[in-house]
Amino acid sequence: MATPAELSDFLKNVEKRAFKRTNYHVRNDESAFDIVQDSMMKLAEHYGDKPALEFPMLFQRILTNCTMDWFRRQKVRNSLFSSFSDFQTEGEDDSFDLLESLSTATPAPAFDNPETQNQRAQTLHAIEHELLTLPNRQREAFLLRYWEDMDVAETAATMGCSQGSVKTHCSRAIHALLKTLTAKGIRL
Repeated sequence: MATPAELSDFLKNVEKRAFKRTNYHVRNDESAFDIVQDSMMKLAEHYGDKPALEFPMLFQRILTNCTMDWFRRQKVRNSLFSSFSDFQTEGEDDSFDLLESLSTATPAPAFDNPETQNQRAQTLHAIEHELLTLPNRQREAFLLRYWEDMDVAETAATMGCSQGSVKTHCSRAIHALLKTLTAKGIRL
């Protein structure tokens, strides 16, 4: 069984990645913070006594479920209050920056050149933008496989689908990203 310190360490380590993943889905900082916080609370309340090795899979599943619940609530809220939509402010906040995570990393010598840094920043921005255009399931599979570094079986368990579906979603996401980025002149 996990100790409170192990649970705390796990939550500290997963916090930023969980926020970024959730923000890719909901595209709203405040909602992403709420979803991640709810997921962390549910893990601590209901599964804090589980072995620490089970935390990653449990947390990813809880996070996915909380995100889906948020979308369901949004759909209901939007259908009930659609007549008030003229009074709502724009919900998307463009201040989220994928490059934030790179600021803490030590740059490799090849990136010391400002021109190279600028090209890299533009490429990452284009990839981030294209990720947002992917269908939800493709984006989720892509982020779990390549952002969270999960294998196919773990991703399938987290998404609640078959391993074949995960492979299909990832393949389609990669091909869509490659096609659009190549069309923009970005060579990967």
